[in-house]
Amino acid sequence: MTELQASLLAIGGTIVVGVFGYNKWQEHKAKKAVQRAFASEHDDVLMSPPGEPAARVEERQEPMFGQAVQQDPTSQAPEANDAAPAVVAEGVAPLQAEGGAAEPAAEAPAEVPQKPQKPLPIDELIDCPIPLDLEAPVRGDRLLSKLQGLSHVGNKPVHFVGQREDGNWDEIAHGNLYYGLYAGVQLANRSGPLNEIEYSELISRLRQLADEIDAEPAVPDMKDVMGQARALHQFVAEYDAQLSVNVQGKGAPWAIGTLLGALERQGFDLRPDGRLVMPDGEGGVLFSVSTNVTLAAETTSRLTLLLDVPRVAPSHDGFGAMTACARMLAARLDGAVVDDSNQPLTDAALADIAQQVNDFYGQMDNAQVPAGSARALRLFS
Repeated sequence: MTELQASLLAIGGTIVVGVFGYNKWQEHKAKKAVQRAFASEHDDVLMSPPGEPAARVEERQEPMFGQAVQQDPTSQAPEANDAAPAVVAEGVAPLQAEGGAAEPAAEAPAEVPQKPQKPLPIDELIDCPIPLDLEAPVRGDRLLSKLQGLSHVGNKPVHFVGQREDGNWDEIAHGNLYYGLYAGVQLANRSGPLNEIEYSELISRLRQLADEIDAEPAVPDMKDVMGQARALHQFVAEYDAQLSVNVQGKGAPWAIGTLLGALERQGFDLRPDGRLVMPDGEGGVLFSVSTNVTLAAETTSRLTLLLDVPRVAPSHDGFGAMTACARMLAARLDGAVVDDSNQPLTDAALADIAQQVNDFYGQMDNAQVPAGSARALRLFS
């Protein structure tokens, strides 16, 4: 073998080794990418409030309350009542109105009733009401065709109400003639306050709508609206309480398949989103339960029951129902009722927490956002 042949063989070997090493490196990168995309680490949807990313199990709140902040969200928002707050703007009739047949003109009937016929979808405590001054009455059919694409800006719902010929305000419906129109966008929810981008988008789309139906929107000042939105979200953040109790197994882990079947027989409802919840009998949820493991797991030794406090009315006694269910499950599954630190929860400790829950409900009442009310369900979503 000549010196040239030996050199060529050495160079060729170096190239082959380099190509092989590069291919293995690329394979390693692709494998890591797949592992990241399909990681088995799974956030439990039962542990997170609606509208927020799921929190990991270790971030659950201990079953105790801190000092709730005494803040009325109406401090920077118009005064309102639970049934249907009045919405009054210069040159526009309030949302609560009644009277005889109105003249076919843009100005709505002037008489104002003491009470509305039914709650309206625009709540001045949690929504920003925006009047649209109509040049002439507009048919509900025409309005509905224009409003179909304006139900949300970002994740904030948008509602509309119109004033009928009899002077009453109601949701827009086919077959009615409307003499006044209001839009309302929710100022805050669990995901955050209404922001400048969302508000600007809403105003832009409302102006387009107004041009199409011969109306003029009376747009509130953005700075004032943003201030109200931030104040309301601060209230939501301070009253966003969730309580959990756990059932810890004393012996062998429980088989997931058998456990889920037993929970459903005990009254839990498996929702399409994978949550196991205890219904309140009126279409709502009392509390939920988590197995604390991923969907692929075959066993678990711990169950966590979670109460979304502001979303459950005091009359349902969600905390009492949850703790009673935990005791029953512990008895049947040979487990113990414990807190997140695995310390036993005594009857005295649970009674003390129940009293704190009642105090918390009283504070929500004082803030004009009763737990479990339509207003609370909208805010804590």
